[in-house]
Amino acid sequence: MSFGAYQTEDQVLSSDTIVAPMWSGDLTSLITFFSSSGQESEKSGDFFLNVYKDNILTTANAESQFSIAYGHVNGSGSAYFNSLVSDKTPTRDIYGQFRSLIYGDESTNFSFGTNFTSKDIVVLSVNRARFKESFNPGSFFIKLKNGANQISLVDDSTVTTTSTYVGTSRVYQILSGSYDSNTNLTTPSSSNYTVSGSYGIIIPDEGLIILNPRALSLAPGALGGIAASFNEYSSSQYAAGNYNYNINNRIVYNFISSSTSPTFNLQSSETISSRYFFTRVKNSEFNYTTNPTVIDSNGNLLYTQLIYNPQTYITTVGLYNNSGDLLAVAKLNKPLVKDFTKELLLRVKLDF
Repeated sequence: MSFGAYQTEDQVLSSDTIVAPMWSGDLTSLITFFSSSGQESEKSGDFFLNVYKDNILTTANAESQFSIAYGHVNGSGSAYFNSLVSDKTPTRDIYGQFRSLIYGDESTNFSFGTNFTSKDIVVLSVNRARFKESFNPGSFFIKLKNGANQISLVDDSTVTTTSTYVGTSRVYQILSGSYDSNTNLTTPSSSNYTVSGSYGIIIPDEGLIILNPRALSLAPGALGGIAASFNEYSSSQYAAGNYNYNINNRIVYNFISSSTSPTFNLQSSETISSRYFFTRVKNSEFNYTTNPTVIDSNGNLLYTQLIYNPQTYITTVGLYNNSGDLLAVAKLNKPLVKDFTKELLLRVKLDF
C-alpha cells in the first residue's frame, strides 16, 4: 500500500446551508392531520398531543410531525398531580419548562411583541428529526380556524432588519400575513401588534413555535384574533370535571386541522461543513502495484512488462491519521490509469 502526506495547502474547509421541506415525504406544506386518542388519554396526554401526517391506524410507522402543548403560569386548565399539593399541575410545568428553556430563569413570564406578558402559551414543538438544525426563517406559515373565523400567521423575518435574541436563541415575532401561492413565500400584512402583543414567537434554533392565546382570543377583525376560547378551569374545577386529557391541546389541534389549504408550511435549515482534500498524484508516484499476486514465490515479477512500463489503476483514496488508522474512504466512479507519463488531481469531499 502506498501513502502520501497531505500538506496544509491541500485542504480547504467550506460550509453550505441546506434548505429542505420540513415534513415527512419531503413536503413543505402539511395539509392532513391525525392524532392518537390512545396517546391523548395516557399520562402524556396531560402534557402534549402528538400530531401526525398519516392515520396511525392505517399507516405503518407513521411519524409524529409536531406536538401541541398548553401551559399556564398558574396551572389552570389541568388537574393537580396530587390534590394535597396545590397548584402543581401539568400546565404549570409546561409553562415553567419552556420559560426556563427560553429565558433561562423561573421568574420571567412570556412576552410577545412590545413586552406584553401572557399568563398562558401554546407550544408547537416540531419533531427533532424534522427540523434538523433549525427552521428556515421566512418559510413559516400557519392557518388557524375557529368556526367561521380564520387567521393566517407568518414570522416577521422578511420585514425586520435585525435579528432579536433571547439568551442565545434567535427569536422572530409572529404576525398576521398572507400566502403567495406563486412563489411559495409568506408576507406579513402588517408589522403592528394586537392589543395583546404579537400572535406569538418562533425560535428557529430550538424548533419551537409559541403562540399567544391572548391574541388568538381577540374578536375577529384587523389585528384581531379568532375569538378562541381556552379552558382556564382552576385545577380543582378541572379535577371535579373528571377530564382525562388536556382540553386546550385538543382545541388548538381543531384550530389547525379544520383550516383550509394551505395550512402549515415550514422548511428546515442546516449547515453542512465540507473539507476538501486535493489529492495530487505526481508522475513518479503510485506507478507500481502492491498486489502480492504479481510476484512468484521467489519474489520475481510474473509480468515482465511491469518492469519497464509499470501501470496501475487507481480506484480508491483512503484518508488516514498519523497513526495509520483509516478514517474515511473515497471511491472513484471508474478506475483511472496511472503510469510515469500521467499525473492526477483528485478532489475528495468529506461532509460532517
